[in-house]
Amino acid sequence: GACVVRRAGSTQLRLRICRTFSGYYTQSANLCTKMSTQEDVRKMWQTADAVCFDVDSTVITEEGLDELANYCGVGDKVAQLTKEAMGNGMSFREALTLRLDLFKPSLQTVQNFVKDHPPQLTPGVRDVISLLQKRGATVYLVSGGFFRIIEPIAQLVGVPIENVFANKLLFNEHGEYESFDMDQPTSASGGKARVVQLLKDSHGYKRVVVVGDGLTDAEACPPAEAFIGFGGNVTRKSVQDKAAWFVTSFTELTEPLQ
Repeated sequence: GACVVRRAGSTQLRLRICRTFSGYYTQSANLCTKMSTQEDVRKMWQTADAVCFDVDSTVITEEGLDELANYCGVGDKVAQLTKEAMGNGMSFREALTLRLDLFKPSLQTVQNFVKDHPPQLTPGVRDVISLLQKRGATVYLVSGGFFRIIEPIAQLVGVPIENVFANKLLFNEHGEYESFDMDQPTSASGGKARVVQLLKDSHGYKRVVVVGDGLTDAEACPPAEAFIGFGGNVTRKSVQDKAAWFVTSFTELTEPLQ
């Protein structure tokens, strides 16, 4: 979304007001990671009351939309479009619209894909989620991917379906692709930050940690208290630079919880 930086009153506190599709949220102009050392983030990880995991290239080894496009025979075209969209500074929603319009997956196609393409879990992710839940933390999956593809992943890693925040494909009465649900917060730029704020507002969480491989994950902190960059499947320097704690395997996240 569009962001402007304002100074608030005599305190000179710099705030960033970020406009999303459904309203505004306020976040500190300084990334939460700037005030955090790796040790700070590790302590937050050990005492988190909620943890939000990205899905694509984090919980699973792949990118769900890319795999669906491959399944439909248009993987190269979608990958090229993704690259162009990122290079042109296109919004998340615009890029998603263009990619889906390229191959318009039907309900039957998506169902067949889910059946024919079992989730490729990142090694160790189930252990991390189980340890967090045993310690009393609530685990969420927050993704720019699609609910129908993520639902079986959630079941495999033991995350309740109601704790999944993802995009929803819309089909007509014949099961043909029409669009995606633009009321889902993850359908727009800044969506993951919005989900974190919604969770904090509705559940009163005080120590939320976001784990993911992408800039959209890093940008969810704040309102999250900490961000852990994950490079177990793909390493992005831009994310590594923003993460006070950057890991390349879930083993590194398991050890502090044991």
